[in-house]
Amino acid sequence: MMTDKRPNRDKSVAALPPSVLAQMLFRAINEHEAVLARVSRLLHDDVSQVLSAVGLQLDALRMDFREAAPGVEGRAGEIQELLEQAIGQLRDISNELNPSIVERAGLHFALDRLTGKVRRSFSGSLRLHFDPATRIPTVLANTFYKIAECALESAIARPGCTLIDIQVKQSRGDYVLQIADNGEWDDFDAGDASMAHLLLDYYASKNHVALKVDNTPGKGTTVRASFPAPVTANPEGAR
Repeated sequence: MMTDKRPNRDKSVAALPPSVLAQMLFRAINEHEAVLARVSRLLHDDVSQVLSAVGLQLDALRMDFREAAPGVEGRAGEIQELLEQAIGQLRDISNELNPSIVERAGLHFALDRLTGKVRRSFSGSLRLHFDPATRIPTVLANTFYKIAECALESAIARPGCTLIDIQVKQSRGDYVLQIADNGEWDDFDAGDASMAHLLLDYYASKNHVALKVDNTPGKGTTVRASFPAPVTANPEGAR
């Protein structure tokens, strides 16, 4: 009788060092984001443009035949409305899939969209405070967005979380992103908590962002990411 000598995949993966598991996770994340970017470009650059071209051709037909076929104008208008709805939905899907939404629309817009999405499923209060005078470089803005996305997902999963506060500002010479929540911190799911910390550390380390996570019993969790802002020259003070 032959025995199955193939290794148990689950046990072999679990036995790997945390650093190796982290590298596997991060490689999978990068591949996943690359696929999402390709699908997003396909929807935005190909499908949406084809639908827009169909709408233009339909408008031309409406103008050519509106005298010969009086009813065609109303029907064409209805079809054009459907096309516009479809294009709008594709644009929304493309924005959701595209990991470079920050590059195209800016961090403030991206965080507005993210918080709006979270509010649809979160029954508590979610506030976003974005200092309009703060201009965050694109590379850093991408990192801040990923950290905010991960921190928000962790916050809403914590028991008793009813308040999440997000701040983006410039403080003491640093660009700062801070996410605070009032959820309970315990061992409710240590596996997910460890995974969240791995992701936060990964996104922060990619661009040398300083990351600090404080857990205070009875008060909640605060995630703070910071990066030095460039020193602005002051000609008047120069000697």
